[in-house]
Formats: sequence, structure tokens, C-alpha cells
Amino acid sequence: MKPNRTLVHYLCLSGIVALVLYLLHDVIGGMLYPGYDRASQAVSDLTAISAPSYVVASGLASIYGLFSGLSSALVCIVVQGKGSKTLRLGIYLFAIMNWVSAVGYSLFPLSASGYAGTFQDVMHVYVVTVAVVLLSVISLALIIIGGLRGGARHRSLAAWAIMALTGMVIGGAGTGIVPAAYFGIVERFSTYGAVAFTAVLGVYGFRAFGDPERRPAAGS
Repeated sequence: MKPNRTLVHYLCLSGIVALVLYLLHDVIGGMLYPGYDRASQAVSDLTAISAPSYVVASGLASIYGLFSGLSSALVCIVVQGKGSKTLRLGIYLFAIMNWVSAVGYSLFPLSASGYAGTFQDVMHVYVVTVAVVLLSVISLALIIIGGLRGGARHRSLAAWAIMALTGMVIGGAGTGIVPAAYFGIVERFSTYGAVAFTAVLGVYGFRAFGDPERRPAAGS
């Protein structure tokens, strides 16, 4: 039996819009940044205050943050009473991560490409980024564990979470291993992993996470 979809379910698909906006901020931002090299430069260089692409790229990134926050928050509503407590906790933490990312990076963009060591650079790299990474890893791990305990649909979500977490691990470890000329490539594994999973989570929210009567035992 198909779930009755409401406006909340349809708005969960704003996660897909967020993915498109993030891709546009990367592509259009790079076009407006003479000499920008995606292979070696981070995505955040496009929204650095001194970057030629700052106005357009930061605008698109801010709108992306709103849509990703909206989608993940609505998924938190849809998931009520569905899946295990572990799965729901993971989704809640992932939503918090999206809002920390949206607000934190908007308040503290890099002052210049790379790392110039200013106060906002410290906040960007050592406060916001660390918080986003920790919340991402913990939330995805919980979604994996909780999803594997659920039905087929929840297990498929766990598979997507595994792919997203793998991308983040590759990105995090790779940036310290690969030559500087390839920094931007591995860094995008991490950033796009989280962004893509937001879109995936939005689709699951739209699909209402399966039939509400299929619930795990209490305390699972």
C-alpha cells in the first residue's frame, strides 16, 4: 500500500534541489574564477572573500544550505515512528550537521583561497569543518547501524550511507596523502558524499520510509 504523501513529503525532495545548487556553485564559481584548478583547489576556495567568484558562488552556496537544511529537517518529521531509534538518531544528527554547515560556513567563509590564518579562517577550518566532519561521521555510522537492523528499504539507505561515509573517508585521508596537485579531487569525495546523501535522504523522506506498520521492536 502506497503511503499518503503530504506537502511535507514533497518538500523533502528539496534535497535534490540542494544537490543541483551545490553542483552549480562549483561549476559556475569555477567559471568566474580565472585560473581556478578543480584538481588542486578546494571547493571552499570559490567562496573565499577575496575570490573573484565570491558573490555568485557564496550566493548559490547559501541557497544550497537553506534547501539542504529544509530537506533534512522535514525528513526528521517524516521518519517519526519509522525505523529503529538508532536510525532516527542518525538522521537527526545529519540534519543538525546540515544546519551547522549552512550557518557556520555562511558566517565564516575563508578570507582567501587556501588558509590565511585569520580569525574567520580558524573558525572555518578548525571549528565549523571539524564539527561538520564529526557530525557527518557519527550520523552516517548510526544510520548504517540502524538501517541494517530495519527492513529492506532501511537496509538500502544504510548502503547509501556506507557509500557516503566511504567517500568522506577517502576525502579526509586522501587530502593528506595525495600530491597537492590532486588535493581538490579527493577533497570533493568528502564534500559531495555528504551533499549527495542529503539528496538521497530527501528521496527516502518523499517515499515515507516504507509502510508505517512495519516497525522494529521497541528499543532496537
